[in-house]
Amino acid sequence: MEIGTGKSYAKIILLGEHAVVYGEPAIALPVKSVGLSARVTPQPDGRQTVTSSFFTGNLNAGQLTNFAGIAMLIRRLLIFFNAKNQGFHLTITSALPSERGMGSSAATAVAVVRAFYDAFQTSLSHDTLLNWAAVSEKALHGNPSGLDAATASAERPQWFVRGKAPRSIMMPRNGVLLIADTGVAGQTKIAVGAVADRLKQNPKMYRPLIKDIGDTVRQAALALAQDDIITLGQLFNRDQADLSALGVSSPDLDRLINVAIDNGAYGAKLTGSGMGGCMIALAASDQAVAITTALKAANAAKVWEYHFESK
Repeated sequence: MEIGTGKSYAKIILLGEHAVVYGEPAIALPVKSVGLSARVTPQPDGRQTVTSSFFTGNLNAGQLTNFAGIAMLIRRLLIFFNAKNQGFHLTITSALPSERGMGSSAATAVAVVRAFYDAFQTSLSHDTLLNWAAVSEKALHGNPSGLDAATASAERPQWFVRGKAPRSIMMPRNGVLLIADTGVAGQTKIAVGAVADRLKQNPKMYRPLIKDIGDTVRQAALALAQDDIITLGQLFNRDQADLSALGVSSPDLDRLINVAIDNGAYGAKLTGSGMGGCMIALAASDQAVAITTALKAANAAKVWEYHFESK
């Protein structure tokens, strides 16, 4: 084992949350300005330790914390490399807020897998990377779509359909995507489970919402190709209405969404699983500062700006 490193990025789902679990498409964006890195260093004494913002300590102790999925992933990686008892220290450095719909757990998994493959000097295909990332994502989220890992490991925006290889797509050449954190942790597993329960209990009411989200995503792909951010913003609003009807929005998300719309955003919606986490808004470049200021005044915990024209 040598010193190994790996990196990944935050992800933002533009459109398609929850419906993507049921075979509809989604569009997601890697946010390279919000990154995560992992560095694994061999330790000769056999200790297996971790330092990160969300867990620090012995790997075995991580089984009883929110690090459990990553701990399981690491143990399986070590078995794969025939190094079950190899000592190491893993350092994870992240600018991603956890449980905010920005793919923190998937980004962590992607960077950790890359770091261990690098440490054992083994080539890593993208498909293999995604298969490994699914180990921890399934432990954490129960029935993940795979979208988070696919985007956290990508270099360009992704068109994603569950069970199919993601592919890169066009992004607007103007405008700004604003990302605002409510400061409230999202509840991915609960939200995914709640949608599944609603679909089972009342499919006539909720199945059309899933289909409409898919149709919205398809129309958004055309708007992206035509660089039509006004229409894209309107589709944000339509997607948010469906997600709200599915029961995965929240008062904090609704408040920031309304603030963005009231201050000139073309459209705004939650991003990720909902029930907390982050919202996104689409705006003209000359309106972004005013919307950012308004979101901060409305107690957004943090606001990021993604300028399409600079990408």
